[in-house]
Amino acid sequence: MFEDFEPAQPDAILGLVEAFKNDANPAKINLSVGVFKDAEGNTPILPSVKAAEQQILRDEVSKAYLPMTGLPEFGSCVQQLLFGSGHDLVEGGRAVTAQTPGGTGALRVAGDFVRTMAPGAKIWLSDPTWPNHPGIFQAAGLAVETYPYFDAATNSLAADSMLTALGRIPAGDVVVLHGCCHNPTGVDPSVEQWQQIAEVVRQRRLLPLIDFAYQGFAEGLESDAGGVRVVVEAVPEALLCSSFSKNFGLYNERVGALTLIGRDRSQTELALGHLKLRIRTNYSNPPVHGATIVTTILQDPAQRTVWEDEVRQMRSRINGMRELFVKTLRDKGVSRDFSFISRQRGMFSFSGLTPDQVESLRKEYAIYIVSSGRVNVAGMTEANMDPLCEAIAAVVGAG
Repeated sequence: MFEDFEPAQPDAILGLVEAFKNDANPAKINLSVGVFKDAEGNTPILPSVKAAEQQILRDEVSKAYLPMTGLPEFGSCVQQLLFGSGHDLVEGGRAVTAQTPGGTGALRVAGDFVRTMAPGAKIWLSDPTWPNHPGIFQAAGLAVETYPYFDAATNSLAADSMLTALGRIPAGDVVVLHGCCHNPTGVDPSVEQWQQIAEVVRQRRLLPLIDFAYQGFAEGLESDAGGVRVVVEAVPEALLCSSFSKNFGLYNERVGALTLIGRDRSQTELALGHLKLRIRTNYSNPPVHGATIVTTILQDPAQRTVWEDEVRQMRSRINGMRELFVKTLRDKGVSRDFSFISRQRGMFSFSGLTPDQVESLRKEYAIYIVSSGRVNVAGMTEANMDPLCEAIAAVVGAG
């Protein structure tokens, strides 16, 4: 069988990671994969995480299987981050949370759930979106469509086109929204625009599926949940996919969650039963270590305070790199206006670099960027900023 296989197409992002690893250039720069880097260019383990791990190692007494939906206390912590304390959705039993292997696992379980329970539904993605979104949902057997999101001419949200397109989606279809720090553009709706989006979704009777991978990296933990809360308060049903890779630095622990919201307690319990079946035939039950880290930190007021400060520091560093990137490009004589990058939020920016320019940066300067022009601002450092901007100046033209 294997002799007849054609070569597989490399993943748009992880394929670049492999190419970067194999590049012998000592000055190489990786701005492709979405990982946070500190000022020294390392992806650190947060002190709060280290402290939690020490506590876990001291106290754990078993390696028994978790339930299919994971640690119950982890689910409670996720809901508190999503909705705040004492939200009606939680108190009324309308929200249930399943622990998943990362945010990607949450998206795939959500896709399997939709495909099984609403086989005729299509799933609508923003244009552009995270390159893995289409593959995840297509692998679940869903038909994928797109709606406009980004206005390249103004480097801003294409709000009118987006709302018009959402207003034409057939009832019963699923619309994927980015909770904050839109990947890849770094452009988020305002509170007023979120309200407009929520109203269209409600009127059209669409099922919102919110990918919430970067809570805390835009404006703050509470502020970043604002759009999510606007939507879930407007609609009877929703799916929310959370990731804790970024805000806890738990990339290789694969810690995520899928939160399902139903019309009432009984409908939610019914839907949860079907969600468990999708989990059972996928990975059966999730790993415990990363979720226990998150739970340990969020349940301890002192550790949570430390973690919240760590998130603030990561957010501040990313925003500082945005400002420095724009300034350094200008100092290098680049005439193109890149100031919009300082207004975007999160780890990524849609730089406006063309595929040919991206290819030149890789071949001539060992700078790795996704072909769409998406750059991981969190991978920039003070040390690599000068060579990075000099290379971009050479590629796009200066003066």
